[in-house]
Amino acid sequence: MIRNVLTIAGSDPSGGAGIQADLKTFAANGTYGMAALTALTAQNTQGVTGVELVPPAFVRAQIAAVFADVRVDAVKIGMIATAEIAMAVAEVLSDHPDVPIVLDPVMVAKGGASLLADDAMEALRTVLVPLATVVTPNLPEAGRLLDLPEARDREAMTNQARALTALGPKAALVKGGHLDQPDSPDVLCAGGTLHWLEAPRTVTRNTHGTGCTLSSALAAHLARGVSPLEAAQAAKRFVAGAIAAADALSVGHGHGPVHHFHDYWRD
Repeated sequence: MIRNVLTIAGSDPSGGAGIQADLKTFAANGTYGMAALTALTAQNTQGVTGVELVPPAFVRAQIAAVFADVRVDAVKIGMIATAEIAMAVAEVLSDHPDVPIVLDPVMVAKGGASLLADDAMEALRTVLVPLATVVTPNLPEAGRLLDLPEARDREAMTNQARALTALGPKAALVKGGHLDQPDSPDVLCAGGTLHWLEAPRTVTRNTHGTGCTLSSALAAHLARGVSPLEAAQAAKRFVAGAIAAADALSVGHGHGPVHHFHDYWRD
């Protein structure tokens, strides 16, 4: 049976991040993708130049329409933008407690633009994080969620992964891509147990949408009923391959996208 996965996130018209990256990732991982938009952005590989938010009631209506008709096997939450949208998303998802949720706490775009209002942090922390099966922050995002300095080493990453699970999610995957070292380790805390996910660091400018891609791949695998650890391991492999193949694409003049279909496309 082909699984159905819903992304709740913003749009990236250049195709590298947001719902566009999510839908590509769902397809590349063998699932049927659906999308409820929270925001429209004007952006490309060089940065974000504008954001238009979808009214919270209409975000809720999109999600409710999908659930009213389609079996949803997993949900990925990306750009939320405001506290009001966070509350609307939580309200409708709380009616479906058996559906796995991956929360990617998007705060800042690759180019540095803020994608989360200051007053939305508390709603993200107290309303959406507890609903999540897995929360997937990078190091700056984990620090902000916990009101702690950004982790600079593996010990701090493990401490923050444990602290994040204390906020309510079943598991926390803290991504170490911001570490200044030759590899790119992530740490998963699930059921009180720590698991390291290792990968070599690929030297490339084309890393736009890596967070969206990893969280969506994780959701696609959770939709099949596997454990958070198995889903995280599969997602890590997929993203590592997408980054390694990213230079095969020629998209834009800034931080280009990763290659979501690296296992399928050939020159």
